[in-house]
Amino acid sequence: MTDVVVIGAGQAGLSSAYFLRRAGFEPGAGYVVLDGDHAPGGAWQHRWPSLRMATVNGIFDLPGMPFEPPSAHERASVAVPRYFAQYEEHFQLAVRRPVAVRAVRYGPQERLMVESDAGTWAARAVINATGTWNRPFWPYYPGRETFAGQQLHAAAYPGPEPFAGRRVVVVGGGITALQLLTELAQAGAATTWVTRRPPVFRDQPFTREYGREVVAMVDRRVRAGLVPQSVVGVTGLPVTEAVLEARRAGTLDRLPMFDRITPSGVAWDAPEPGTPRTVEADVILWCTGWRAALDHLAPLHLRAPGGGITMDGTRVVLEPRLHLVGYGPSASTVGANRAGREAVREIRSLLSASEAAPAPLAA
Repeated sequence: MTDVVVIGAGQAGLSSAYFLRRAGFEPGAGYVVLDGDHAPGGAWQHRWPSLRMATVNGIFDLPGMPFEPPSAHERASVAVPRYFAQYEEHFQLAVRRPVAVRAVRYGPQERLMVESDAGTWAARAVINATGTWNRPFWPYYPGRETFAGQQLHAAAYPGPEPFAGRRVVVVGGGITALQLLTELAQAGAATTWVTRRPPVFRDQPFTREYGREVVAMVDRRVRAGLVPQSVVGVTGLPVTEAVLEARRAGTLDRLPMFDRITPSGVAWDAPEPGTPRTVEADVILWCTGWRAALDHLAPLHLRAPGGGITMDGTRVVLEPRLHLVGYGPSASTVGANRAGREAVREIRSLLSASEAAPAPLAA
């Protein structure tokens, strides 16, 4: 029995736990954080080894403890998890791991039952902060099962070295595709970039006003019960010095999406002018993004006709005891911090309706 279960201990989960502690919820009877990983760090500990701090798209401090910038050459998969571990220890957050949550169901006495491989928690409220990393998206194209080469998703990318001298088709138009494409080309791979739509590059600086506009766009989708777009995806691709260099080298000459996969590569049935009919490949690298890891919430039947979960801020409209942090407009480092605070405030108000709640959350 506990007041609040937080599922996930990445940026969104740790932010939520911090604000629960600030609001007076004590570890154990007040709240518990369940994390499926064996160590702190959330998705960061699984990032590809070639991702260095100098090339990370953005890191935002967790609340209450600044992130001291490490060496620009240090692996992100080392530096960020170290920061998360220090954060958990400093604030004595009640993280239990590894705990794999299997399902959240309706239970007796107005409780939500959080079932896991380590037992079941009966919670008065749940903050879901499971992110997307363990749900890589693989689109299907005819012939995929016939390909004689190697196929892998960016989630399993081991770095560029194994692909030197090989022909690699990189699929996807996001930041991950751009980063992996450029480093593969620099490592000596023969790359072909394929996207469904022409990539959008953003030369203008990312201002606060533009950031608010992007978040508002994503927020409107989740309020309508639609599948959220990525906040990062909506902002476009940043034009860095590495991007300019890749342009000059011809690495960013993209092709439209192929129609099918052959045993030896990819093919277009009716190619546009300038597009070949086939491209031979040894590797197809799917940089096609991730989807929200929400399968464990299926017993609650929350899906809207639009395919998403209808939200009001962080609160699920159909189940006000459930908050999604790191979903939709809060699926960014700065957004997760703000959403964690918002979720805790609403939960405290909800629980105070039935009995005395902990002390107010400080400003």
